[in-house]
Amino acid sequence: MRRVNAALAHRGPDGEGEFAASNVFLAMRRLSIIDLAGGWQPLYSEDRSLALVVNGEIYNFVELRESLKKKGHRFSTGSDCETIVHLYEDHGIDFVKHLRGMFALALWDGPRKRLVLARDRMGEKPLYLFESDGQLLFASEMKALLASGRIPFKLDPGAICDYFHYEYVPEPRTAIAGVRKLPAGHLMVVNVEPWSLCQSCYWRMEDAPPLEGNPAELIREQLEDIGRIVIRSDVPVGIALSGGLDSSTVAVLASRSNPGKIHALTVGFEGAGWRDERKGARDMANHLGMPFHDVEISLGDVIAGFPQGCVDRDDPIADIAGHGYYALARLARQHNIPVLLQGQGSDELFWGYAWLRKAMGINMRRFGVPGPLPADYESWRGLFPRNLHMTGLRDYAFRVFGKLLGWSRPRPGQPGQIAFYDQSRGYQMGSYAVERIFTPAYREQLRHHNPAALFTFTEPPSDLGVLLTKLVCSTYLMEDGIAQGDRLSMVSSIELRLPLVDHRLVETVIGLRKKQPDQHLGAKAWFRDVIKEYLPEWVLKRPKIGFSPPTSLWMNILREKYGPALADGFLVGAGILDRKAAISMAKKHSQLTVWPVTMFKALVLEHWARGMKSISG
Repeated sequence: MRRVNAALAHRGPDGEGEFAASNVFLAMRRLSIIDLAGGWQPLYSEDRSLALVVNGEIYNFVELRESLKKKGHRFSTGSDCETIVHLYEDHGIDFVKHLRGMFALALWDGPRKRLVLARDRMGEKPLYLFESDGQLLFASEMKALLASGRIPFKLDPGAICDYFHYEYVPEPRTAIAGVRKLPAGHLMVVNVEPWSLCQSCYWRMEDAPPLEGNPAELIREQLEDIGRIVIRSDVPVGIALSGGLDSSTVAVLASRSNPGKIHALTVGFEGAGWRDERKGARDMANHLGMPFHDVEISLGDVIAGFPQGCVDRDDPIADIAGHGYYALARLARQHNIPVLLQGQGSDELFWGYAWLRKAMGINMRRFGVPGPLPADYESWRGLFPRNLHMTGLRDYAFRVFGKLLGWSRPRPGQPGQIAFYDQSRGYQMGSYAVERIFTPAYREQLRHHNPAALFTFTEPPSDLGVLLTKLVCSTYLMEDGIAQGDRLSMVSSIELRLPLVDHRLVETVIGLRKKQPDQHLGAKAWFRDVIKEYLPEWVLKRPKIGFSPPTSLWMNILREKYGPALADGFLVGAGILDRKAAISMAKKHSQLTVWPVTMFKALVLEHWARGMKSISG
């Protein structure tokens, strides 16, 4: 277990702690954010019968401490996380319902001889599990679990198939057979005498009560509240500022609560041209009076950092934008800014993706749901859109060539499958590619696997808008954006905080949506209605980019550098990739075909598997 803990040193370079009893061994690494001198873990109850280790931050700890002190609890540290043990004393396993923040935790209850594991509602902090022979291993990262030497390194065929469809592996599955994640919003009670594991869900997005009222006023109230508490820290705080709507909004909220003390950090890309947002970010930082720092990622950086970056993500995640997360975290560490705010979440909460609005329109027609269709749904129905500017020339070219080449043609789904991720270009490319890149034997193993099982239901969905919001938050947001944001920031010992995925904000949006469907109002309509009071007009009119690198250029240079070795690599040797397909993918192909994206997915998985196997021994 000390090997496991040592593998997490980057998540906590400031110190470590251990707790041992007859049935349990807990260890943690500390990144000091609150109570730098006294907040060491494990944390204990007053009688030391409870021991706790936590990765994360409890944003409402000030309010919780005041309430708990009034009830007679005594605190031995100023740590935000010490509130957890006292809440457990009062509420048992319902303690988790009182927490507002991001966390993965393990609490040992000595008198009951049980361990309680819990993970935050939106999955900001990870928790991996491996059970075997009456033992449970758990850790914040896959790499740490593998360092135990107890886990056989074998890829899960269903997870690999999902990966090529989604560009990541949706939870609770992982790419390694036998390893899973504790799902977001869940807790697990492990009793040791007799041995039993009981997993339960303590929060579901769709359970938010219906909410009447003015959306702008109610959403603004939640944004102001989270903006006030999310910056609580005893160390410097920065904002990952792209210059777009989301990060600019977070910057405004943070600067209002702590004027002149929040740093702005941004990244540029060699060869990005008009996509380089550094000027826009600098203008916004100057507008708010924020100290400004920036860095440029060179093509050499992309090539040199690619293999290790695949491993550092901890899960195979084929998102080329991850280089930006990496660079921002390093920049923050260079300037001694251990806490970084980021603007993820609004696209998923407020219909920010065209493919998601398209899926909503298809489902409304399929299930006969009354009400106005998404504003741009009609433009997706035929090959030729009514207004070309609605989709953009590049997206329009992909639509045309996808239909001509066959990869975007509709494929029959299972009974009960709703329109969801199958409307995204990445999923369509993956579905087309797996039939051509896997070996016959590997395809046979997948004969009964359905990558669309996540959006296939036995009963017709009751509230499509809520369901699609939940699905996109629990897939793309959590397993791509949140996951790689956490891992690639923690590589540089930087804590990433995401105000726009605060669960009370999410509950507000879902509650409003139950009473006032908003899919027809256009992309991010409710959000835009709120933030127009925060942001200058020149920001509101800026097109969405968001740390977007020169994708085609980067994929091409990575293919040239690493593609030829794929034919004799791990995936081919393991009987997953067909060797002829690997050789063919390494050749230059049009960006409008499936092969550049599929090649990138294969390269990420190849280097991830090599790195993880070396860790497992």
